[in-house]
Formats: sequence, C-alpha cells, structure tokens
Amino acid sequence: MKQEILSTSDAVAARAAQIIASDARAAVAARGRFVMAVSGGRTPWQMLRALANEQLPWENVHVVQVDERIAPAGDKDRNLTHLRESLLSHAPIPENQIHAMPVEAADLDQACRSYSDLLNSLCGNPAVIDLVHLGLGPDGHTASLIPGDPVCEIRDAEVALTNPYQNRRRMTLTYPIIDRSRHVLWVVTGAEKAPMIPRLLAGDAGIPAGPVAQAHATLLADAPAAIQISTQ
Repeated sequence: MKQEILSTSDAVAARAAQIIASDARAAVAARGRFVMAVSGGRTPWQMLRALANEQLPWENVHVVQVDERIAPAGDKDRNLTHLRESLLSHAPIPENQIHAMPVEAADLDQACRSYSDLLNSLCGNPAVIDLVHLGLGPDGHTASLIPGDPVCEIRDAEVALTNPYQNRRRMTLTYPIIDRSRHVLWVVTGAEKAPMIPRLLAGDAGIPAGPVAQAHATLLADAPAAIQISTQ
C-alpha cells in the first residue's frame, strides 16, 4: 500500500481531492466514465468540497455510496445529506449522477440487490468501481463492515445490510466489490485512529479493515493518526 503522511486533516482532504481528480481524468480518457464510491465523515466532506474546485469532466463522473444509515431522507445521520451539501451544491455534477443507496425502501433486501444491479450497470458485471474511498474507525471498522457483524462474512453479495450499530442498521458495500476496485483510497485523520493504522497496514484480519486488498491502495493520513507508523 502506498502511504502519504501529511501534517493536518485539511492537508489530507486537499491531497485526497487531487488524487481523485487525477484518477477521474484518467478514467474518462480511458473508458469515458469515472465512478467513485464515497464514505462519510468530517474529513471526507472537506475532501469533496476541495474536489468541487478541481477541473473535472463532471458530465462523465458518477458518485455512489460505500455505505449509508437506514434513516429517513434529510436525516442528519445520512451520509447522503452531507454528500449533497459538500459536492452537489458546489460542483457542476448532474444530480442524477449521484446515486443514493435506497435505504428508504420497504424491502431492504431487495434494495441491496437493486443497488448491486445499479453498480453493474455503471461499472460492468461484475462491477469494477474506479475508486473506493474508505475511512477507518477507532474500532477498526471500514465502510459499514463492523467488528463481529455477520456482514463481514458475506462473499456472495456486493451490497448487504448490517445489524444495528450505533443505533442504526446500515447498507454497505462488501469485501468482494471493494477488492475489485481499481483504486482504494484510505483517508484517515485523528489521533483516535492511530492504534488501528499499523493493524491496517499489516492486513490484520482481527479488524474489518485489515482484509481489504492492498495491491491498488493508497493511505493518506495526518500526523496524529500516523504517529505509530514509520514513514519510510
């Protein structure tokens, strides 16, 4: 895994935006379309605001979700709420190219299958997402692959549901589709993440983040998060 350690979370967000923009231009030039999957979090919202200022072929950019809480439209817990505020309000991306996980559906199992079908329509079958952005929780979770949750064992579906976590069930991408992506971009900031980064880099299967494929991955971390690793 490539590693870049930057001084602050703002610097991480800015660098992440640069990497996404570079990947986007290359993907559109090669295949006519760029599809990125985005996770939630404060630094990612800064990243998306910075991305909105990049020169991109926005008409060929599609944004999908890595995970989403089962909550009503507009709820402050929804990643989509912040995604729209951070990107759609500032970048000239067509609204119908931001693809929300259908967490308001009555049949959530069918909703998972429908979102998988959408990914196949955008990214081929099996779906190969151009860039998957991931965060890292203080408990070692990533996406909504949560310690001890059966969702971490799913290998025959690309989108699945979790048990309740922090009072909400979630819809999440699973390992198979994350691992097939062309680029995994880890964006990790904050001292509370520091114990987990060495375990991530070691591929520690004791945390959900550990098994994610590293061959085409980049870690961006700020200095507080990276304090327990070597930059060499």
